[in-house]
Amino acid sequence: MIRLAQDPEADAVLTREPFVLLVGMLLDQQYPMERAFAGAARLRQRLGPEHGGLQPAAVSALPVPVLIEQCVTPPAVHRYPAAMARRIHALAVHICDEYGADTTAVWRNARDGAQLRGRLLALPGFGPQKSRIFVALLGKQLGIQPEGWREAAGDYGQPGSYRSVADVVDASSLARVREFKQEQKRQPHVDS
Repeated sequence: MIRLAQDPEADAVLTREPFVLLVGMLLDQQYPMERAFAGAARLRQRLGPEHGGLQPAAVSALPVPVLIEQCVTPPAVHRYPAAMARRIHALAVHICDEYGADTTAVWRNARDGAQLRGRLLALPGFGPQKSRIFVALLGKQLGIQPEGWREAAGDYGQPGSYRSVADVVDASSLARVREFKQEQKRQPHVDS
């Protein structure tokens, strides 16, 4: 089971619902990791059955102001909830348009790691680094390992590393990832 939110209920949702996991990864910027992933699970709960939950088809059909309202309601799902609501909507539209609202199709039939990384890079809100990290997360924690996935993940695919969310499996590994990130901030910036 994924343990990115460090909360059993939220982590169960992240494990079971691929679009919620993808939204958590989207929210994981300029915000503490576990709060970002918990925010995705919280948004799913807020949207509930009356809005179709946090599923691509339901979110893409939702008026953006309604999604913004759900994201900004305290406790907000992110430090920048309105901007993230727009990105979540764009992500849902992309998944619907390109993958028939099937989030797992992004990775399920990728022929290799490079294609998987390219598909992730094409997602709204996913840049090169976030795409590599998500390739590593899929490979390390969910067993989704198309040929060349470690190379596509770059340094994030290294076994035994503690660089990103891909390496967080408990509180101890979260602390080690935070230590790594703090050390990186003290170094001159180099994109990995």
